[in-house]
Amino acid sequence: ALAQRSAEAAREIKNLISASTTQVGEGVKLVAATGQALERIVTQVAEINAVVTNIAASAHEQSTGLDQVNTAVNQMDQVTQQNAAMVEESTAASHSLAQETDALARQ
Repeated sequence: ALAQRSAEAAREIKNLISASTTQVGEGVKLVAATGQALERIVTQVAEINAVVTNIAASAHEQSTGLDQVNTAVNQMDQVTQQNAAMVEESTAASHSLAQETDALARQ
């Protein structure tokens, strides 16, 4: 009876060791899969970082371009105002000349 119980206990221990070995093997597979997933994540994060860097560079270029456009528009506004002032001066000079011409013609 003791030998039989010892044999059963040995079989049970063998089964437990076998189950533990299987679980450890599955754990190793899960760790490997997790490592691969983390590698993919690191790669994707690097790709995202590159895209964000490109977006930031493009935004900076657009900002510079908008500054240049703004400067050009301000210069055009100044030139337009100068032209308008010159037109007013020319108009005033024309009226003055017309009045002088009328005055000379009446003499």
